[in-house]
Amino acid sequence: MKPTVGEKSENGPLIELRAVTKVYGMGRAAMRALRGIDLTIAQGEFVAVMGPSGSGKSTCMNILGCLDTPTSGDYLFQGIAVGKLNRNQRAMLRRHYLGFVFQGYNLLNRTSALENIELPLIYRGTPVDKRRAMALEALYAVGLRGWEAHTPGELSGGQQQRVAIARAIVTNPRVLLADEPTGNLDSARSREIMELLTAFNRDRGITIVMVTHEPGMASYAKRQVYFKDGLIGNRSSREDTL
Repeated sequence: MKPTVGEKSENGPLIELRAVTKVYGMGRAAMRALRGIDLTIAQGEFVAVMGPSGSGKSTCMNILGCLDTPTSGDYLFQGIAVGKLNRNQRAMLRRHYLGFVFQGYNLLNRTSALENIELPLIYRGTPVDKRRAMALEALYAVGLRGWEAHTPGELSGGQQQRVAIARAIVTNPRVLLADEPTGNLDSARSREIMELLTAFNRDRGITIVMVTHEPGMASYAKRQVYFKDGLIGNRSSREDTL
């Protein structure tokens, strides 16, 4: 059964972080990854998250993806306090409302492109015929008609990332969280992937939050958010984002 999270407030922000901190370790070994950040993301936005290594941007993305929890502060997903959800409820939120794209593709090597795309639907218990139709639609949407039976080893890096994007959008998520989605690609393939993400944001209204080190890729987003030393601040210099 699809959870009711996300139905509480259709008019407010889709995502809201309020004074969120994250501390790893204790005492002298404590590391403050986030130092009290505030962030609001509206439905349909395309936000690029930038900053140097260790700035807190990956920690923030893990919290947004319900892969980690804040030490203090509040994470609201369309008005619902995520911190008050139990582990199973957070898993349901990930399964029904979030899609993930990674730099390393994270595809199953011995599984066909179509079967890779079907995986999230298997976890949701979608019937075989329906999930096959949904997976085909997603595969065609990323321009890979005819590549259904190919395994990742038979695909280029750009094609593998297209499969990963199809897997992320096959469940029609509210939010797509992309972590360096062009990091392993050349400039031409990177532009193709960014144009694809832009089209899904524009045509389907999928909210995209993307971590990137590359100003050129960040320019595709409608808004850039800059992290430094666990805080969100003004735009950093180019050197700070590398």
